[in-house]
Amino acid sequence: MGTVRLTTAQALVRYLAAQQIEIDGEITSLFGCAFAIFGHGNVTCLGQQLYENQSVFPTWRGQNEQSMAHAAIAYARANKRQRIGIATSSVGPGAANMVTAAGVAHTNRLPLLLLCGDTFQSRLPDPVLQQTEHFANPSLTVNDAFKSVTRFWDRINAPSQLTVALPQAIATMLDPADCGPALIALPQDVQGEAWDFPESFFAPKVHRIRRPQPESVDIALAAEALKTAKRPLIVAGGGVFYSGARESLIAFAEQHQIPVVETIAGRTLLPDDHPLNCGPIGTTGSNSANHMCHDTDLVLAIGTRLQDFTTGSWTVFRDPDMKLISINAGRFDATKHMAQSIISDAKAAIEQLTVALGDFSTDSTWTQKGRAEKAAWTEIVENRTVASNTALPSYAQIVGKVNQSLGEGDRVITAAGGLPAEINMNWQATYPYSLDVEFGFSCMGYELAAGWGNKIARPDKESIVMVGDGSYLMMNSDIYSSVLTGHKMIVVVCDNGGFAVIRKLQTNTGNTAFNNQLEDCTTERDYDLPRVDFVSHARGLGAHAEKVTHLNDFDAAFERAKAADRTYVLVVDIDDTVWSSCDAWWEVGLSEVSDNPSVNEARDNWEAGRQHQRRGV
Repeated sequence: MGTVRLTTAQALVRYLAAQQIEIDGEITSLFGCAFAIFGHGNVTCLGQQLYENQSVFPTWRGQNEQSMAHAAIAYARANKRQRIGIATSSVGPGAANMVTAAGVAHTNRLPLLLLCGDTFQSRLPDPVLQQTEHFANPSLTVNDAFKSVTRFWDRINAPSQLTVALPQAIATMLDPADCGPALIALPQDVQGEAWDFPESFFAPKVHRIRRPQPESVDIALAAEALKTAKRPLIVAGGGVFYSGARESLIAFAEQHQIPVVETIAGRTLLPDDHPLNCGPIGTTGSNSANHMCHDTDLVLAIGTRLQDFTTGSWTVFRDPDMKLISINAGRFDATKHMAQSIISDAKAAIEQLTVALGDFSTDSTWTQKGRAEKAAWTEIVENRTVASNTALPSYAQIVGKVNQSLGEGDRVITAAGGLPAEINMNWQATYPYSLDVEFGFSCMGYELAAGWGNKIARPDKESIVMVGDGSYLMMNSDIYSSVLTGHKMIVVVCDNGGFAVIRKLQTNTGNTAFNNQLEDCTTERDYDLPRVDFVSHARGLGAHAEKVTHLNDFDAAFERAKAADRTYVLVVDIDDTVWSSCDAWWEVGLSEVSDNPSVNEARDNWEAGRQHQRRGV
C-alpha cells in the first residue's frame, strides 16, 4: 500500500477536496464552499490548506463566526442537503460563537461541517490564549459545548484518527435520517503533526444520498387504513423537499384526491391555486388548513417532525379517533405520538403507497370542503395584503408586495420575530421552493447571513432577505460580506421599533409591556427616543440603501434593488399594531398564580383552548 506523508491539516483538506456527489446524473464536489475567520488556532496550518484548494471549494471571509456558519447552513438548504458548506474558527470565543449556528443546523436536520481550533494536545504551553480551564477536567474545552447540538463530534488527537473520523462525519451529514452538523476539533499542535497516510484514502469518492425503502408490510397497513378513511389529509413537510418528492406528492394527491396542507418547512411545495392545496397548517398557518385538520379522520404526515407550531401544540387534530400515519426517513420522527410509522425516504414511500392504493379515491365532498375553506382563506389573505393609503403598512402588505415581485427561482429568507408567521400565513406561492423560513430554531440573526449563503448557492437568482429591525441589529455584518465577495442580496428591513411580536405575546398574556419595544425599555437618557438610521448604516457597510416612505413607492424601489449591482437595502416602517392571525391555539407557559387580574384572565382563556389537546397520542 502506497503512503504519503502529510500533516493533519494537509490530509484533512485533501480528503474533503476529493469528496464528490452525484446530483441528477451530474458529479460535482460535495463541499461547495468554506467560510473562515482565522485566528491563532486555525490560520497557520489549516488556513494555508484552504488557500491551496480554492479551485475545489472557495473560502469566503466572514465577519462573525456564528453568521458565517448560518451562511453555510443556508447554502446546504438551497442545495437540498446535497452539498455542504464548511465553517472554520479559531479556538475559544470563535468556536463558542458557532454553537448557536450548530443548534440551527441540528434542529433543522441540515448538514454543516465545523472545523474548530482547539488547545494543545501536548498541554506543554497550557494555559494558552483563549483557553477556558476546567480545574477537575483539563481535557474539557469550549468545543465540548458542541456535543448537545451536533450529530457527530470528534477531537483529532493524532493524524491517523482522520481516517476514521472524516468518513463517519460525512456519512452522518449525508444520512437522510441522522443529517445534521458535524464538528471536528483540531488541537493546534496536532494540525501540524505528520503521518504516513495511505494514498488510497485520498482517492476521489462519489457519494449518493441513500433512499431508505419502506417495509412492504408498513405500506400495506397504511394503504388499508387509507382505504377505510373518510376524510384523509396529507401534512407535507420539509422531508418532501429534501427527498425531491414534490412531483410524486402532487401526483399522489391528485390520483387519490387527498387534500394537502403544508408545514412551514414544506411551504411552496404546491402552487397556491392547486385545487388540493388547503394552505399552511398550525399556529402560524391558515383557517383553511386548520379547519380541515379539525375534521380529518386520518393524517398522512410526510417528512415532518410535527413541531408545536405545526400541530397547534397538538390541538388542531380534533377527531378523537383520528389515525396518524407518519412517513419519515428518521425513526425518531416517524414514531412520534404513537404514529403508525413508515420509516422510509418520502419519494419511495409515496410511490409505493400509490401502487398499493390502486384506484382508491377520496369522496368528493371532502375535497370540496377543502376548496371552500381555501377560497375563504384566500379572500382573507388578499384583503390583508392589498395596498392601502394608511400611514404605515402592515407586515402582510409588505409580504404581498414582495410576493408579487418574485421571479421564478428567487427565494425569500427569514427566521424570527413576526415575519415567519406573516410570510407563512400570507404567501401565495406561484413558484416552488421560493421560501426559506428558518422556524425550527427560529434564530434571530440567521436572516442576512442566510441570504448571503443562499446567493452563493444560487448566484443567478435573487436572494431576498426579509428581516425585522431587532434581528438586523443582532447580526448585520454579512451585508458587508455580500458586498466584499460580490454576492448581491435584496434586503427588506421591516422596522417596527423593537421586538414587537414578543410584546404582543407579552400583553396578550396579561403582562405589562416591558423591555421589548424601544419605548418600553429601561433608560436613564434625558433626550428623545433614538431610532437607528438603517439606510445610513447599510450604506456604511457598502450596500445601496433607501427608505420607502409609502407603500405606493415600494414597487419602484424594489425594481431599483433588482437592477442594482450590489446588495440593496430597503427600509420600511411597519405598523406594529396590525397582525395576521388564524384559528389556532399554541401552548405557552403562564403563571398559575398571580395578583394581576389580567394575567389570571389570560390564563383562564388559554386553558379553555387546551380542551382539544391530544395527550401523547
